[in-house]
Amino acid sequence: MTEDTATPSGPSPGRLGYWNRNFPLGSTKRKLAIWLGIPFLALVLLLFTVDKIIMPMVTRQGKAFPAPNLINQRLLEADISLQELGLSYKVAASQYSPGRPPGVILNQYPPPGAMVKSGREIRLIVSLGQKQIAVPNVTGKSVRQALLDLESDGLLLGEIAWAFSDTVPERVVVFSYPAAGTEIPMGSYVNLMVNRGRVSNFTYVPKVIGMPLPEAKRKLEEKALRVGVIKRRRDDKVLPETVLEQSEPEGAEVDVGTQIDLVASQT
Repeated sequence: MTEDTATPSGPSPGRLGYWNRNFPLGSTKRKLAIWLGIPFLALVLLLFTVDKIIMPMVTRQGKAFPAPNLINQRLLEADISLQELGLSYKVAASQYSPGRPPGVILNQYPPPGAMVKSGREIRLIVSLGQKQIAVPNVTGKSVRQALLDLESDGLLLGEIAWAFSDTVPERVVVFSYPAAGTEIPMGSYVNLMVNRGRVSNFTYVPKVIGMPLPEAKRKLEEKALRVGVIKRRRDDKVLPETVLEQSEPEGAEVDVGTQIDLVASQT
């Protein structure tokens, strides 16, 4: 009877792989390799994660493209445009702007055309519209004081009309139009009703500076004033025959028929 020879279990030394040949099981060399290898692999994995996943999120790496032009758009329109490009916005400031409706974008940073990347925040300056000013209460004040009050609030003196009454002091403002407290755009005109008391012979000087000379003459005549001496002065900043100076200031009380001297431009 043939007797079978027992074959040792597991691979023979000649078939051991590189790892088992060079780092035998239980050897100090193998333990040292494991202790050093695992931290090394963990470090490699960490570096890969940071480089390929975390850093792109932090720095928002990606293809740069020109920032859109949002100026003169309303916020709602700009928001839609920015979302389509993966951008966001923040209102950095708001300011009054004559002629621009509220909510319209006046400026932006980065400016239009600057290279940006997805995720960038665009800072905007937005219009508050025309600044509204409350008409000051000038009732009971002289025309001169009313003029100063209006100018200090950013308003202009409009037409002056006269009333005749014995119940209120003479030469004071009876009321304004628009009325005191009414909010109107900065730079608007405010008309005054002034008491003359009994019928008298004084009038108020209108402003004719900046008017063409023929129009200035008509304005003075409407106020029962006469055009006096007209001098000429060269001024290339305005059109010829434009009034540059007047001998009596706007709002001055003078007698009917007073002569008002003028200086007009010439070429």
